Amino acid sequence: MNSASGIKKEPLIVIAGPTASGKSALGVALAKAIDGEIISADSMQVYRHMNIGSAKVTEEEMDGIPHHLIDILDPTEDFNILLFQKYALSAIEEIRSRGRIPIMVGGTGFYIQSVTRKIDFTEAEEDTQIRERLEKLAEEQGNVFLHEMLKKVDPASAESIHPNNVKRVIRALEFYEQNGSPISAHNTEEKEKETPFNLAYFVLNLPREELYRRIDLRVDLMLKEGLVSEVEALRAMGCRRGMTSMQGLGYKEILDYLCGDMDYEESVRILKRDTRHFAKRQLTWFRREPETIWVNKEQFDYNDEKILSFLLDILKEKEIID
Repeated sequence: MNSASGIKKEPLIVIAGPTASGKSALGVALAKAIDGEIISADSMQVYRHMNIGSAKVTEEEMDGIPHHLIDILDPTEDFNILLFQKYALSAIEEIRSRGRIPIMVGGTGFYIQSVTRKIDFTEAEEDTQIRERLEKLAEEQGNVFLHEMLKKVDPASAESIHPNNVKRVIRALEFYEQNGSPISAHNTEEKEKETPFNLAYFVLNLPREELYRRIDLRVDLMLKEGLVSEVEALRAMGCRRGMTSMQGLGYKEILDYLCGDMDYEESVRILKRDTRHFAKRQLTWFRREPETIWVNKEQFDYNDEKILSFLLDILKEKEIID
């Protein structure tokens, strides 16, 4: 497919959807059908030793299909959207250099968007003087004073940033001082950019009751497979609350149980509840994305072959495959 300028865009396929919707299996089936490779769009699967709680695709499930951005960091290391974007764009180039098609599979909507729109996260050049002055102001006058300053120059950012998140408040003020324009406007412009890819962005969906049933079953299976032992081993490696890896669903709840902050039954109940809430938020995010093609699984009688056939028809229409 050509862009307005007549330049042929590189293809990118996305298979997104809420947790427990069957993304991984469909991704592998599609990759086999079109000679593709998979890039995991998941903030927890990047970590080694975190297999059960992240529902990481196994060697057997990969079925010989190369998977990127899995097991690339230790759980004590930090991971963020900037790193994800850098690694994912690099993987896309690498896959294309082999004449294969990149397929991004996952449920982290903002991570996916950072790649599909190539969002520029350059917020401000490091300016130690401005930062130090604002930090001193926060110490002397308090967080609320600084937040009020932000409200005057960038009300949209002030609304989305909590006064206690001093680091982000300072970053927004720093951006305004350097550019004379609010960071919220910059972020909005980035999100509205046209995708540089010939994009096929599929979102798997199921009726809510069925999705919640699958989530509960998945949590039960994770516990049966040894989620508690996995978190115990991570604790022994030095993983603590506050680390990025321990913010993941399944990890923080079981960590609370192991630290004695709640009993086992309560931690399981909260894990199931929070996973359902997370799935709901994921669907809300994907509904806001303009390019998405929704795949309602019940309309295909939950038949994976029918779903794959539908995906292949769309890819032919978009001239991603012949």
